[in-house]
Amino acid sequence: MKFIVAAPELLEHLTRVSGAIVSKPVLPILDNFLFDIKGGNLTISTTDLETSMSTSLKVESKDDILVAIPSKLLIETVKMLNDQPITFTVNEETYGIELSTSYGRYKLAGQSGADFPKVPEIDSESSFAMPSNVLLRCISKTIFATGNDDLRLNLTGVFVELSPESVNFVATDANRLVKLTRTDIKPGLEHNFILPKKALNLLKSSLTNDVTPIQIDFNKSNVFFTTDSLKLSCRLIDEKYPDYKAVIPQDNNNIVGINRIDFLETVKRVANFSNKTTHQIRIKITGHELAASAEDIELANEANEKRTCEYDGEDIEIGFNSKFLLELLSNVDHDSVKLKLSTPNRAGLLLPQENEADEEVVMLVMPMMLNNY
Repeated sequence: MKFIVAAPELLEHLTRVSGAIVSKPVLPILDNFLFDIKGGNLTISTTDLETSMSTSLKVESKDDILVAIPSKLLIETVKMLNDQPITFTVNEETYGIELSTSYGRYKLAGQSGADFPKVPEIDSESSFAMPSNVLLRCISKTIFATGNDDLRLNLTGVFVELSPESVNFVATDANRLVKLTRTDIKPGLEHNFILPKKALNLLKSSLTNDVTPIQIDFNKSNVFFTTDSLKLSCRLIDEKYPDYKAVIPQDNNNIVGINRIDFLETVKRVANFSNKTTHQIRIKITGHELAASAEDIELANEANEKRTCEYDGEDIEIGFNSKFLLELLSNVDHDSVKLKLSTPNRAGLLLPQENEADEEVVMLVMPMMLNNY
């Protein structure tokens, strides 16, 4: 059985789905690409049993072929074949594979495709669609705030909250929280689920920054993302998400307006002198002046900076983890930000001065106890 495909096109599709392969799979065959050719259409699939990806391309073939091919050896070989057309010859009995090009011949030991775990087919109870660039933005602006603690599995993914007229993407690790709302996406139903981080990172690297529609189908246990050239399915995190709305303070009478880049650079410089364990930075606001300071008592390091700002509220001094504050500031697009505070022991809200059209972003960072409180 034979088929012919151009190396650059094959490499593009192999790279697209290779992220679902793990370094130490629970089954040896999961370290393979599944090649399924029917009617001259090649579907390449990968899975780790939790997340599955597949992509399709046209090839020259008179045969229907189903074979599993070692992923690392194949992708490294195709990378070095430049613009060559590659002829694949598959032995029907041994599943041995020979690659032929003008450079030479290369033999790989394949396996029966019938032994490859079945990639989940779309089994939808509900569905909605989003433009690729909007989904990409929703992922990029929230995934960084997810947790890494497997003992709190519900915080390791992004919570997607659907309503008839909007969709919320929420992420938190219990120290900071990001909620992004899109009012231009109207799912037409009420539902919610938690998407795992691995699937979101794979989507983030695969989605195009354009208006290509992404079909999203889901049921109680799985979600399916489909485009013309890519399919990704993943098992949902079967946990209850915390009531994130309860931790977002509503009475924030102290409101700071400041240039985002100026604030970001100040925090970066001052944080360099903070304690390397706590990363604590102190923010003091009086009048139209914001003072940032940090110290490491053990090493006798200390830094202080002052910035002008717009301020409406009472004098306040509050502590934050500088790493979290820097990450939040780095993920705001607008030139100016608002910092909304209530008391030194309650969370602070960081908002862009103006939201993008059809979008609302709320960022929250928990305070740190200062030694003078």
